[in-house]
Amino acid sequence: PKGKVTTYGAIAEVCGIRSSARTVGWALNGATQSGLPCHRVVNRLGALTGKVHFGDIHLMEELLRSEGVEFDENGYVKMGKYFWQPKKLKKRRKKKN
Repeated sequence: PKGKVTTYGAIAEVCGIRSSARTVGWALNGATQSGLPCHRVVNRLGALTGKVHFGDIHLMEELLRSEGVEFDENGYVKMGKYFWQPKKLKKRRKKKN
């Protein structure tokens, strides 16, 4: 959601690939023209890690700040306030013919 961030690991977990946060990062880096709000995905500490997708972290930071996200003195997102935990996806039942 706007004004919130999540982590690569949180996305991996809801996708059922809990230990594959790097795979999520790889997928997002390849989604440059997708319209996905990739600027809202940070590492587990709140560090901005979208250099490949954004060219550098300054654009990512600017986008997050424009949504009201605040950073600590080290430049990390204040995770206690802005972290969003996605809900697990429900399995879809196959329709009977």
